[in-house]
Amino acid sequence: MSLDRLIKNCIKQDAEAQSQLYKQYASKLFSLCLKYSKNYVEAEDNLHDTFITVFSKIDQYKNKGSFEGWLKRITINTALQRYREDVGVYDIVNEDNIEDVSINLDDSDLSIDFLLKIIQELPNRYRLVFNLYVLDGYSHVEISELINISTGTSKSNLARARLILKEKIEAYKANLNSQSL
Repeated sequence: MSLDRLIKNCIKQDAEAQSQLYKQYASKLFSLCLKYSKNYVEAEDNLHDTFITVFSKIDQYKNKGSFEGWLKRITINTALQRYREDVGVYDIVNEDNIEDVSINLDDSDLSIDFLLKIIQELPNRYRLVFNLYVLDGYSHVEISELINISTGTSKSNLARARLILKEKIEAYKANLNSQSL
């Protein structure tokens, strides 16, 4: 079935079409959910909530831009909404004297599973800012609007996330080197 037909049938609340749409996009969107979630269970919840939103608002998709892009935007917004509702995530941030740290995520010694694990271990705000900026290409201005923080706090949180990731990567590599001796 074509994507246009699938969307039209989903608008009509056709369960078969909804199932097919889910099967077609769930794995890609789940990967995105994992980036923005603390753990696997939270990612599953975000995926579930994403599809509830998709099926309730699919009639609002107007064929402007890619359908997959529309789905990804809903997925990110779903994860951010969960973050906004979580009362325990507001870290106190000192924006002064934060140095920009660079890390190499393309290092061949690092598995995707390891990188995902250490990104998920970041405090919520750091993880969200890191993912939005580094992995999804949002600007600090856009991030500040999405999660209701200042641009400076966005920059600070990114620097702190990079520092934490750099330390974890260095510890991991040191451990690998000591095992190979």
